[in-house]
Amino acid sequence: MTLFQIIDFIGTVSFAASGALAGVRKQLDLYGICFLAIVTAIGGGTTRDVMLGHVPPFAFTEISYFLLSIATAIVVFTFQTQMTRTYTKLVWMDAVGLGLFNVTGLTIALSSGVGYFGSIVFGVITCTVGGMMRDVIIGETPFVLKQEIYATACIISGVVFCLMHYLGVNMQINMMASAVLLFAIRMVTYKFRVHMPSV
Repeated sequence: MTLFQIIDFIGTVSFAASGALAGVRKQLDLYGICFLAIVTAIGGGTTRDVMLGHVPPFAFTEISYFLLSIATAIVVFTFQTQMTRTYTKLVWMDAVGLGLFNVTGLTIALSSGVGYFGSIVFGVITCTVGGMMRDVIIGETPFVLKQEIYATACIISGVVFCLMHYLGVNMQINMMASAVLLFAIRMVTYKFRVHMPSV
């Protein structure tokens, strides 16, 4: 298994967990929790693949993503009484998936012949669309549209990723460093309540 696959699978589990946790917070049944987990985990990557012309999308050719999402949702559902039902828990899991999915989106876009600017856009799409779908389904304003540093963090990490790629930095080091950077930005800005300007 390659580093890319490991990052993709961990990102899938993290986003699926955030979707499942959101379902638990909304007191959905097991099907609803599984559905939210799947949508959160594959929504961004599916959108990216369709826009890049990679059809059918990855999630429909590799069942492992569905199985991972469902398994994660069942674990969250089973141990929901032992898990902290707080917004912070959801933010933490979402931040892990955010960092990992951003670099997978960037890598796939670059390998598809998309330039640096387009790759940054596809990185944002990969790691935000699934969460947006999750939040809309449960009737909440998506993270990415709030004051919180979210899409902006993806863009910053994407710029750093592309800069290191241009400078010839080892791809594995680049992916890990960019993912950690995004996670750190998201959590630090959340902890210290750093927000984007709003009306």
